[in-house]
Amino acid sequence: MGRIGLRRDLLTVLLIAFVIATLASLPLFDRLHGLSIDVLTWLRWRTVGQLHDPAKSPTTVVALDEETYRRKPFAGTPSITWTPAMAKALTEVVDAGAKVVGFDVIFPTSLEQSEIPLGTTTVGERLRGFDREFLRALSAASRQGKLVLGQVQHLHKPIQPFEAQRIAVGNYKNIRPLNLHADPDGVVRRVPLSFDVDDKRTMSMAVELALRAAGEEALAANYGADLLTMSRVHQGPRNTLTLNFDGGADDIPTYSLADLVACAESGNKEYFRRQFKDRVVLFGALLDVEDRSVASKRFATGIEGAKAERCLLPYEPGDNAFARDSIAGVYVHATAVNNLIRGDALREPGHLTKWLINFVASALAAALALRSNPLADTARVAALAAVWIAIATWAFTHAFALPLVEPIMAAFLSLSTMIAFRFMVADSDKRLLRSSFALYLSPTVIDRMLATNTLPRLGGETRAVTVYFSDIAGFSKIAEGMTPGDLVALMNEYLSAMTDTIESHGGFVDKYIGDAIVAVFGAPADDLDHAGNAVRAALACQAKLGAMNKAALTVFAGVEIKQRVGLNSGDTLVGNIGSRRRFNYTVMGDTVNLAARLESANKYYGTSIMASDATVALAGDAIAWRELDTITVVGRATPTRIFEPLDGNDVSLKSTELARQAYAEGLTKFRSGDFAGAAGAFGRAAGSDPPSAAFLARALEFAADPAKPRSDVRVLDDK
Repeated sequence: MGRIGLRRDLLTVLLIAFVIATLASLPLFDRLHGLSIDVLTWLRWRTVGQLHDPAKSPTTVVALDEETYRRKPFAGTPSITWTPAMAKALTEVVDAGAKVVGFDVIFPTSLEQSEIPLGTTTVGERLRGFDREFLRALSAASRQGKLVLGQVQHLHKPIQPFEAQRIAVGNYKNIRPLNLHADPDGVVRRVPLSFDVDDKRTMSMAVELALRAAGEEALAANYGADLLTMSRVHQGPRNTLTLNFDGGADDIPTYSLADLVACAESGNKEYFRRQFKDRVVLFGALLDVEDRSVASKRFATGIEGAKAERCLLPYEPGDNAFARDSIAGVYVHATAVNNLIRGDALREPGHLTKWLINFVASALAAALALRSNPLADTARVAALAAVWIAIATWAFTHAFALPLVEPIMAAFLSLSTMIAFRFMVADSDKRLLRSSFALYLSPTVIDRMLATNTLPRLGGETRAVTVYFSDIAGFSKIAEGMTPGDLVALMNEYLSAMTDTIESHGGFVDKYIGDAIVAVFGAPADDLDHAGNAVRAALACQAKLGAMNKAALTVFAGVEIKQRVGLNSGDTLVGNIGSRRRFNYTVMGDTVNLAARLESANKYYGTSIMASDATVALAGDAIAWRELDTITVVGRATPTRIFEPLDGNDVSLKSTELARQAYAEGLTKFRSGDFAGAAGAFGRAAGSDPPSAAFLARALEFAADPAKPRSDVRVLDDK
C-alpha cells in the first residue's frame, strides 16, 4: 500500500505541476510577466539602488518643462514661437561637441504658415523669416550628421515636422519614428527597433541615435547582427528592445531649456562643453500632463525635474513635486539609447524556459504539500517564494528578467490544488483511520502513526512493545469508605490524570479494568524507545499522583492513593481482536500477563514500580536501576530478574545511596547462602528502604532454620 500511495502521489505532483505550469505560461497571462519586470525594477532599486552614476549617463535631456513655460521669454507664448530660442540652445549644444541630438518634440506647423488675417495680410506673411535661425541651426547640425528629428507614425498620415524643417534636415535622411510599444496592460516596457515607412525599413529614433553615437561595430558587439538586421533582440517580442530602467528620477541628467537659452545668451560656452561634450542629447517635453507614459519603472519613479547642474537660473521645483507612476516620454527614448550603448537592455527567457521555471515551482510546492499540515505547507512555499525573489532580483541586476509573479502564482495555485487533493482523496483513508481510533488512541499517537505511515493490520500482528500495567493499592478498602458518586468522581479524576501522562509519553491506553490501567508503548505507531518511554511514563505518573495527593483535591479529600506499576517488554500480539460484530484494538500474550504479575509483586517488596530484565535491557543506561530479586511466576518456567528504577519522587525510591549499597550487599550474600550476613546488610537499610525490610524478614527466617528448603528464586503464585 505504501508503494502504491507513493506512486500515486508522485503522479499527482507531476500532473498538477504540468497543468498549472502550462496554464501560467499561456499568452493570457503575459501581463504577469510584464508585472514581474515592474516589480523587479522596484526591488532592484530598493535593494541595490541605481546601477549607474547619472554623471556618466551617455544621454542627457533638454526639457521643455514647466519652468520654461513660466520664465521669460517663453512665458505666455505658445511653444511654436520658441524656435528662435531653441535655435540658440541647439547651436550651443552641437558646438559643445554633442555626438548627436534627437528631437522628441515635433513642430508640425510654423507661424510662417499661418493664414490668420492680420490687417491687409496674414500672420504668416507678417512673420516671414521668423523660423530662419531655427532652420539654419537644424541644417547645420544635420550636415554634420548630428541631428535627428522625430515623427509619429500613424495609420493614415504621420505627425511630422513641417515641410521647411524636413527640407532643412535633408528630409527622411534625418527623421526617425518616435512611436513606443505598449503591452496589453498599457505599460511601456519595450521600444520598437524599426518601422516600415513607405515600404522601407526605417530605424527607430533610439536605434538611430545609438548608432550615430556609438557606431555599428559597438552595437553589434553588444547585440550581434540581430539588432542591425532588425529581426529579434534577446528573445523578446519581435522587433523590440526590452527597457532596463534605473530607479528614481535622476538617472538621466536633465536641463531646463530656459536655463540653457539664458546661458547661450550669456556666452558661457564652457558650461555647454562641460555638460554636453560626447553626449547624446534629447530635446523633449517634461510636463505635468502632456507626453507621459506609464513604464516598467512605475513602482520606482521619483520627483522629476531639470535638476542637473545649472548655468544661470536657479532650480525651481514645480508645483506638483511628488512622484507619480508615469514618466515623461523623452525618458523612455533616453533609457533605450543608454541601454543600447551600454549593452544592458533586459534579456527575457524564452517560452520554454519560462514554462520549465513554472513547472519546477509548481512541482516543488505540490511535493511540499504532500505530508504536512496546510499552515506549514504555506509557510514552506512562502519561504521558497522569498528565495526565488532574491534569485530573480540578483539576476535582474545583471539585466536578466526571470519570471517572478508567474512561478510564485503557480506555486501557490499548485499548493492549493494539492491541499484540496489531499483533503478529498489522499487523506480520506487517514481521516477514516483517525475517526476509528479517536475514542481509544490519543491524538499524539494517531498523528505519529500517520506520520510514520505505519498502520496496524486488521486481525493482529506481532510487535515488540512494552506493556504498562498499574493498579491502586488497597482499592477495595478505599471503595468501601466512599459513596458511589464520590468513588466515580475520584476514579474519573485519577484515570484522566494518569491517561494524560501516559499519552504524553507516547503510549496508548488499551483498557481500564476497574482501577487498573493497561497501556502499550510501541504500538500502533513504531517507537524505537518504547521501553524507555514506558519507564519515564511510570515515573511521571508516580510524580503526578504524589502532587495530586498533596494538593488535597476535593475528590481526594481524606483519601491518599498509592499506585503500583508493572512493566514488561517483548513480542506481543497487537491488533483488532474480537468478534465479527465487535472488536477492540488491544494486546494479548505472555508479555501482558507478566506485566500484570509484576504490578502485583510490588506489594512483596514495598515498591511502586517494577520492571522485568527485558525492559531494563531495552531502556538502557539512560535510566538508573537496582536489581530487586529473581522471581518465577506460576505458568512460566523461566525465572525473571526484576528491577526498580531509582529516578523519581516516590517514597520507596528515596533510599540513600548507603541503603542501596546495603541492599546490593545483602542480595549478594542472600544468594550465596550467607543469610546471617544478608540479614546484617539488610538490617542497616531496613528502616528507610522497604525492599530491604522485606528481604530482612526472609533472611532472618532462613538463618533461624538452616534446614528449611529454600531457593534463590522466589516463586509468586498469585497475581
